[in-house]
Formats: sequence, C-alpha cells, structure tokens
Amino acid sequence: MIEADAANRLMRLAKEIARHNRLYHDQDAPEISDADYDALVRENAALEAQFPHLVRADSPSRTVGHAPVASGLAKVTHARPMLSLDNAFSGEDVREFVARIRRFLALDGDAPVPLTAEPKIDGLSCSLRYENGVLVQAATRGDGAVGEDVTANVRTIADVPQRLTGNAPAIFEIRGEIYMAKDDFAALNAAQQKAQQKLFANPRNAAAGSLRQKDPSVTAARPLRFLAHGWGEVSALPADTQSGIMAAIGGWGVPVSDLLIRAGDVEQALAHYARIEAERADLPFDIDGVVYKVDRLDWQTRLGFVAKAPRWAIAHKFPAERAQTTLEAIDIQVGRTGKLTPVGRLTPVGVGGVIVSNVTLHNRDEIARLGVRPGDRVVVQRAGDVIPQVVDNLTRHEDRPAFAFPDHCPECGSEAVAEEGEVDVRCTGGLICPAQRFERLRHFVGRPALDIEGLGEKSIAEFLGLGWLERPGDIFRLKRHRAELLTKEGWKEKSVDNLFAAIEAKRAPDAGRLLFGLGIRHVGAVTAKDLVKAFGTLPAIRETAEAAHAGDADALARLTAIDGIGPAVVEALGDFFHEPHNCDLWDDLLSEVSPPAYVSTARETEWTGKTIVFTGKLETMSRDEAKAQAENLGARAAGSVSAQTDLLVAGPGAGSKLKKANELGIRVIDEGEWAAIVAAAG
Repeated sequence: MIEADAANRLMRLAKEIARHNRLYHDQDAPEISDADYDALVRENAALEAQFPHLVRADSPSRTVGHAPVASGLAKVTHARPMLSLDNAFSGEDVREFVARIRRFLALDGDAPVPLTAEPKIDGLSCSLRYENGVLVQAATRGDGAVGEDVTANVRTIADVPQRLTGNAPAIFEIRGEIYMAKDDFAALNAAQQKAQQKLFANPRNAAAGSLRQKDPSVTAARPLRFLAHGWGEVSALPADTQSGIMAAIGGWGVPVSDLLIRAGDVEQALAHYARIEAERADLPFDIDGVVYKVDRLDWQTRLGFVAKAPRWAIAHKFPAERAQTTLEAIDIQVGRTGKLTPVGRLTPVGVGGVIVSNVTLHNRDEIARLGVRPGDRVVVQRAGDVIPQVVDNLTRHEDRPAFAFPDHCPECGSEAVAEEGEVDVRCTGGLICPAQRFERLRHFVGRPALDIEGLGEKSIAEFLGLGWLERPGDIFRLKRHRAELLTKEGWKEKSVDNLFAAIEAKRAPDAGRLLFGLGIRHVGAVTAKDLVKAFGTLPAIRETAEAAHAGDADALARLTAIDGIGPAVVEALGDFFHEPHNCDLWDDLLSEVSPPAYVSTARETEWTGKTIVFTGKLETMSRDEAKAQAENLGARAAGSVSAQTDLLVAGPGAGSKLKKANELGIRVIDEGEWAAIVAAAG
C-alpha cells in the first residue's frame, strides 16, 4: 500500500472506529462484535506503524476508548491517564520491542531487560481508588482522561475488597480489568434467552453492559470479576519493580493473575507466552494475548510514553487464523486519491471469531499474483487478527479467463493509469470524478482537517447534486444559497443557521489542519503540522515548495531538514503547486479563509526557535531521548545539516554531517556539553 491509499484508509478507519465507540460506550448499542472492533483498531495500528507520518489528529491510536456522555453516570477525571498498549504479533516484534528499549536507554546490545509477562484479559478497564486502605471510588477508563463513576456498581463485585489488608499507602489507585468468566457468560445468556431478553455478543460486552448500569442491583445480579494489572495515582510505592508492586497488590487482597511471572530476558517471556497460548482454550476467561512490561520502574520512568501508550509495555497478540471460502465477485472502488482498489466479495466465513465477507485485493498486481477470479475457492487469513487478506487461491488451475482489471474509471469514465514505478492504477479525472470530488470534500471538512460540524456526507452529496459545491472554497460561499436551502426537505431555519455558523467559525482555521485537508499526496496530519511548525505560514510553505521544485538547493535543504520529510513529500508538494488548477484551488480557498501563523507553545529558553542536529553515537542517551530534550527546550530537532542549523551535537563516529557543519561554520559541541546545556536550562 502506498502512502496516499494509506491516508485514505486511515481517514475511513478513524471515522468508523469513532462511530463504533459512540455506539458501544455512549449508546450501549454495538453494531459489530468485539472481535470486529478490535480488528479495525489493529488495522489502524498496523497502517500507522507502516506510515508513521500519516498519523491523524483524530487517530484511534491517540485516543483511548470514548469520552463518556449521556450515560447518566457521573464523570471522573483520572489523576493519571489510563492509557492503552501497542501491539506485537510475533516473537520478532517482541525482540524488536526489547531492542528499542535498549536503544532508547543506551544499553549494550546484550544487556538483560527483565520483563513481567501476564495474560491480557479481554474485559473492561477499571480503576479502584483506595485512601487509607478503603475503597472510595471506582471509574471506567472512558477516553483515558475522563471516565465514569461506577463506585456503587463495583462495590457489588465480590473480587473487589472494600478494605485492603496489610499496610497499603495512604493513596493507591489499583487498575485492572472487570470481566466475566466463560461459564458465567454462558449461564447469563441462557437466562437472558429464557427471559426473552437481548443476548450479549461476548463476555466483554456482557461485562461492560453489566458494569455501566444506573441501578447497582442489576450489576449485583451479574457475575462480574476483577483482575489487577497495574496502578495509577499513588502516594508511595511499596517496591521498585513492576513484579514487586503486583505482588504487594496481591498481598492486599486484590486478585492478581497467577500466570503473571517475572522473566529475566525476552526469551523467557516468549516461552511463557507459548505456555499461556497452549492453555488459552482451558482458561476460565477470554484472553487475546500476553502483556509484557519492563520490570524496573526507574527504566519505565525514563522510557515514558508515546501518544496513548507507554514505551515500556506491549501486548503480544495471538496468531492469525485461516478459513476457506468462495470469492463471489471483485468490485472496483475509487478512493479519494483516485486509486482503483479491487475489493473481493466473499461468501461469509468465520475467521478467528469474526465473520469476514469482504477482503481487499490491494491492486492489479496482487490480483495477477494470486490469479483470482470470481468463483475461485480461496484461503482467507486475518494477519495478526488485523487485516483480512487472501493468502491462497485453491482453484487457480481451473481453465477460466483471467480477471480484466479496468483501464477506465468506473465512476467517471476517465482513463485509469499507473504512474511510472507504481503498482496502483489511478483515475486521471481529479475533481471531475464524482468519487474523488466527494471524498476530497468529505476529507476536507472531516474531524482531523477543518472539522466543520453539520457538514457531513449527506449534506456534501446534496450540495454537490445542486451544483453549489465543487471545491473547498465553495464551502465558504454556501451562505449565498440560504434562501433556496430553506426550501429543501430536512432544512429548517435553525439547522441552516447552525451550519453557516459552523462554517463561519472556520474562517481562521489551524494552518496544519487546512493543509492536511487539501489531500496532497504523502502529506498526512503529522507532516502537515511539522511543515507549519517549520515555516509558520501556508504562503511560506508554498513558496519553499515551489522553489525546491524549480531546483533551489537551499529551499530543498530547508524542507528535508524537517524530521520525517523526504524526497517523496518534497516531490508531492512541488507537483501539487506546479499544477495550475491546484494553484487556482489554493488561491480561491485562501481568498475565503485566513489561517493564523503558527506560534510555538514550547517554553522560552535561549534555544527557542533554534535548529539542532544530533550525529554520531550518543553514549549516555539514545537519539530519541536527545531529540526530546531539544524539543523541551523549545528547539527543533532536525535530521540534516543546512545553513539554517544553529547547533550540531556530535558523538563518536560523526561523519558527513560534522564535515558539513564545519564547512558552514556551525557551532559543534560534544555530548557532555549538550548535557550541561540541558541541566542549566532546568
């Protein structure tokens, strides 16, 4: 998958996952199974791992759960965020996780990294706050920052002690999973069926629905259990290791998994994973993997967090499952970027607890590689329980014509071609293509872009049909059609005024969101934000991109000095502004909106606004830790040396960057001097 297609898929996933979060957490009316939901989340994570610069502002990887609303339960702000975990799908992924830890902490390549390993319970996260050993509050995770107060309901769970035994600290917040055992779940559903009431989809949904009841007596009648796996706010810690604290929690009378171990190295942890996987079917509760955590708390503190997950923990998921089914049809979908994506329609089949009926066939080359045609018998796999894919064609030997991939767009009839060096076939119609126009406009008004409330898919389709909307600038001229809009079905004065008020509120949008909303290839939400941070304004970005496209070496250097921006992004920006119709669209849009210049919120130091480059081997810290220090000082950590570089921190083995810095007269210091700068800044 190339970047543009990944950006399109990430946009769809963000919207789809947000919708299911609302249905599940707010309305208690899930439309898909828990496994289906998890598959969407894992697909999003897999794509973000492949294209980290495309991570969206509204990415599910940056949010945890869903903000609790309209439940009737009081809200609780967590003293410490309740975060999620990144995933691993193989032993090599886990070994790389440990290798990343060694690199970040600047440890030797063979230095032992003790880990804890425990089953990952498939339940509902809950935090129990104890003060002077007494349970005073219980809260769901919610969106990680704010959850729901379920204290009265949790008090009915026998596993949760009302008072801790032993000498617990004055404040200790125990975190774990509320779950329902398999046998209890089966008995509950049998009772629901007998009473002709709604059945629960799986034990996790049953646990969530049971815990979030307004009436604690309903929760009391449900067989809920609790298993601790960590902690939140504390006044003191009873040990300096993860395993030590979990042992203390168990000693206070709170259930802790008897499958939790301390592994001296990654191989011991993986061996424990294999044991748990072998026992998985016989365990009394559902699990979907094993969680590893760095045992030393001082290392956890240094490692810190990224986005919504800690660097010091990871969930090792169980492997994929496969199934056979029939490929009934191959449909061609046209995406926002014009890519023609073949989608296989399958006879529905269960794979790893999920019913799969559709599967992406990626592109023309993949269809040729598999030799698939409608009517073929295929093997389907959910790789790492993430993205359903066809892995084998069992009837490719049958004498039938090959599938003919279209050479014209099925939406607008424009020629469909593959650019040199690319496997993807794209419609050349651009905004004249109904599929692209609609998707581009929907992307532009979506949450990670301009986030115009009330201007959804239905409204965009209606305005397109009326001829009022063809390009982004037209959005800000819709008010001209107010009188006519009031005559349309479903539009009342209040809804029309609300829409126009929402549009007017975006007359001064965030520049990064606006740039991302234009859908320039390879320019995701993170890249757009980085460009705005580096150049301050959209006109400055355009000027630099055009200069780089014309061969200006300094402009090219200013762009590529930004971490994560390479030749593909530079070329995409240059190509965009080289096209007259894109410049017309840009000028038209900026005649309607005025995005303010970027203003840094970093603390003011003597290094604020400066550009710092690190090169060579850093001996007391990792490169990531050094860059984080620079950004904390208000500086920008760049990846290459240019005339705009203010400081080069050079370790042993520094090569071409050091040479270039000396040629340009840039100040060069060693790692010790850098440490002194950081210490002096406090």
